[in-house]
Amino acid sequence: MDTMTDIPRFPASRPLAFGDKPRLDALFVDLQPRVSELTFANLYLFREAHAYRLTLVGDSPVVLGRGYGGVEYFLPPLGGDVAGALLMLLDGGMTLYGADGSFVARYLTGEGMIVEEDRDAFDYLHLRQEMAELPGNRFHKKKNRINYFSARHSFNVEVYGARHREGCLALLDEWRRVRDGIDSPSLDLETKAAAEALMLSDRLGLEGVVVLVEGRVAAFALGERLSLDTAVCHFEKSDPFMEGVSQLVDREFNRLLFTDCTYINREQDLGEPGLRAAKLSYHPVELVKKYRARRG
Repeated sequence: MDTMTDIPRFPASRPLAFGDKPRLDALFVDLQPRVSELTFANLYLFREAHAYRLTLVGDSPVVLGRGYGGVEYFLPPLGGDVAGALLMLLDGGMTLYGADGSFVARYLTGEGMIVEEDRDAFDYLHLRQEMAELPGNRFHKKKNRINYFSARHSFNVEVYGARHREGCLALLDEWRRVRDGIDSPSLDLETKAAAEALMLSDRLGLEGVVVLVEGRVAAFALGERLSLDTAVCHFEKSDPFMEGVSQLVDREFNRLLFTDCTYINREQDLGEPGLRAAKLSYHPVELVKKYRARRG
């Protein structure tokens, strides 16, 4: 990595590369993050969407990025002298994104600091076993939709592998086609990231499940371990014309994978009302708050 000799507006940096995986993986193991952005796979798959770059501020590795609206930011420093790196970057006029509550309490309580919740970026945290079993009346509608699907289709659920790749890519293309005309800056970028995740799942350490109906992929979900007790589901796509299959693939992802994890992080809703309602309908046990911070 390049190093900084002073405090420029944007530190000298270079694009995130696949070769950074071993080093960043080790940093994330030490960090045990709670927010969904902080995995190598997520950063790599969305490296174009968010223009992710790496820099070194003192001895702290830092990821620089850009939001869908074009606003530039940096993610919480990944080690070293975190407080010193924050001071240099914030004093240089940059904005921090993705800090969780514990990070804010530890590093962002000084005078002259503007710290704001970013509700559209809050992660939805669920009990994995609850998502796998859908117990009680709270999940009655979810179970009804799965039963509706099961009564009408002969299906198999399998752990994702290379043999499913082409079928999943075909489903992803159909998912994107149905949404043609939707005014969302993230749609094409998310589709590209999901396609690359399917292609590079083994190398990125992603795991997934697939629902097959008469041999055709009707839904898939892909994710990875976020920390010792939490997994994260990065992608879940399903046939938009097959009622109940999205609820089924969500349940099976949690039933079959990461069974030693207590929690599942289902990422943010990006402020989209329909997605927010869908995520809230699964009764998260916590919304993992994320904050932005800058100098006043």
